[in-house]
Amino acid sequence: MFNISAKDGKARRGAYTTRHGEIHTPVFMNVATQGAIKGALSSADLADVGCNVALSNTYHLSLRPGDELIRDRGGLHKFMAWDGPLLTDSGGYQIFSLAGMRKISEEGVKFASHIDGRAIFMTPEDCVRIQSNLGSDIAMALDECVAIPAPREYVEESCARTHRWLERCAAEIGKIRSGQETVNPGQELFGINQGAAYADIRIAHMKRVAELDLPGYAIGGLAVGETAQEMYDIIEAVEEHMPENKPRYLMGVGTPLNIIEAVARGIDFFDCVLPARNGRHGKIFTKDGSLNINNERHKTEDTPLDPGCACPVCARYSRAYIRHLFKAGEMLAMRLAVLHNLYYYNDLMAHIRDAIAQGSFGEFAAGCKKRWAQSESESEEQND
Repeated sequence: MFNISAKDGKARRGAYTTRHGEIHTPVFMNVATQGAIKGALSSADLADVGCNVALSNTYHLSLRPGDELIRDRGGLHKFMAWDGPLLTDSGGYQIFSLAGMRKISEEGVKFASHIDGRAIFMTPEDCVRIQSNLGSDIAMALDECVAIPAPREYVEESCARTHRWLERCAAEIGKIRSGQETVNPGQELFGINQGAAYADIRIAHMKRVAELDLPGYAIGGLAVGETAQEMYDIIEAVEEHMPENKPRYLMGVGTPLNIIEAVARGIDFFDCVLPARNGRHGKIFTKDGSLNINNERHKTEDTPLDPGCACPVCARYSRAYIRHLFKAGEMLAMRLAVLHNLYYYNDLMAHIRDAIAQGSFGEFAAGCKKRWAQSESESEEQND
């Protein structure tokens, strides 16, 4: 199901085959948490910006509108009118982000709904059944995302429990495939590596996860408090023990620089809310770095957000106009900024794939980092 077509150092270009098409890697998954991109983007917009795979969230969709409602309407692909590959996160991140509203036990996680406060209990088996109802192409196992830093003893206990949950998830998806009806019979389960910032715990857990021979593997629990260098060090420690012939997913990451650095360390899949969230606040990604469209200097600029960009926004609108929309509080401002940022991320991944295929990834990465560093320096000077 996963074919690596080119390598440049540890960077890999490949394709992961799903029922809804191929995922070309390295890939950035566009985050449609509740079946839509925040910023008023539709599934048709995702196609327009070159989205290769979308990501939605199990926890949120199980609460509203409900996974059974989505199942009865043919699954999430039909519900959100998206015919491309789709991954559903397990809700493990919510164990971290809703720490004040949940209680963890061996059996599962008890949540207080962030919507109405009602008690919800999710077991690993529930997590898999919900994702089966959603019909995603890739389902993620239930895990605990631990804050960094965290006491070693707690991390060891949490990591061991996460592994037991993974074994239960794998058993449950096997049962569903063998007997029960499911929206997507081709749905695959990815396992998640945990261990906070303890390299030895990470390595030991990755070795155990790899023994399950799953279709893919993720590194979770990063970008939650550690430095960028700590994150890169953990990736390097874990990557060595990840199966060569399976896709590798770095969850919740990240900035364009994070992606470049992680690709260089052998990572294939990425996701992050950053391009959409930043876009909604007027922070724009360009090939030469980022800019804040709300700054006064853009008030009379007739150039597009990113000269040379082929996205639908840059083809039609100026910086001056988009800044005006933000200042006027128009919803169109967020939509155009998010549309551009997602195009930027997807286009960046396409260039990364081409560079790997041509054996020039190192040169490409160095050029990107030089331009971005110069942009940050200029931004600091303007702020002074």
